[in-house]
Amino acid sequence: MQWIEIKIITRTEAVEAISYMLTELGIKGVRIDDPKDILMQEKDECAWDYVDEALLQSKDPDVVEIFCYLSEEDYYLQRIEEIKSRLAMIAQFIPIGEGTVTLQKVKEEEWANAWKQYYKPFRAAKQIVIEPTWEKATFVQEGDQVIKLDPGMAFGTGTHETTSLCIQSLEKYVTPNDTILDIGCGSGILGIVAGKLGAKKVIGVDIDPNAIKVAKENVQINQVDEIVEIRQGDLLEVVEEKTDCIVANIIADVIIKLVESVPQVLRPKGFFIASGIIMERLEEVKQAIEKSSFDLVEVLTKGDWAAVVARKKE
Repeated sequence: MQWIEIKIITRTEAVEAISYMLTELGIKGVRIDDPKDILMQEKDECAWDYVDEALLQSKDPDVVEIFCYLSEEDYYLQRIEEIKSRLAMIAQFIPIGEGTVTLQKVKEEEWANAWKQYYKPFRAAKQIVIEPTWEKATFVQEGDQVIKLDPGMAFGTGTHETTSLCIQSLEKYVTPNDTILDIGCGSGILGIVAGKLGAKKVIGVDIDPNAIKVAKENVQINQVDEIVEIRQGDLLEVVEEKTDCIVANIIADVIIKLVESVPQVLRPKGFFIASGIIMERLEEVKQAIEKSSFDLVEVLTKGDWAAVVARKKE
């Protein structure tokens, strides 16, 4: 199958808004190439080998490339006009940088392999190592949990600040025998991490059928299929169980809505870990939490992004 690759040139500040806009338009398989994701990684020679240095030399750290993919059978020319129109609206409120939109045709197998040069083994938290299925990590230490991952066309490699903040929080707050809910599970990375950290039961939920397929494959690769269950559905519609911890790596607008709905499936004193918050929206999210049935426990930041950890009141 041939795909239409759409590339948007922008800045970090606009990534959240543009990603949300693409989701609203029903466009799946979004990939974000932000040099700051690489530069923000701790350059511990024993901890990571994230990307070939030569690939960074031609990268402007202030320029972000967002890629999305449409089937050639889709009405992609109309979609591109919709994207350009939405970008113009976003630009009225957020600096989007160059804001150009380009496209080219690519074969699915070409896309699947081209981006792999940017994705190498790395340490995501103190004892969590992410290892692409095509390259073995050489720096694993005793006590490490190795997560094997092939993201495919689903969001979630672990390299973006928002995902790494979730992983670090899960490492800190997940305890043995916990039941965990991952809302918007993407590649399944956060649910797999929770399972490797000792959770008794993990439920990953995503509305995107492609993400469901990829997540299930990654769960099997990591041999946690007896712990991690992947369900297709819209947020909480397919979840009835009571959980000890909920993690959501989404965007600020959805997190604010979730603050009101997630308590129904969260036990008293349970944790809500929410990431995907651009710094400009952090205060808005904090205010929503403070007005809800949660106590704010912790705020974590990395680059231009933030995550919050809240605890449900008794």
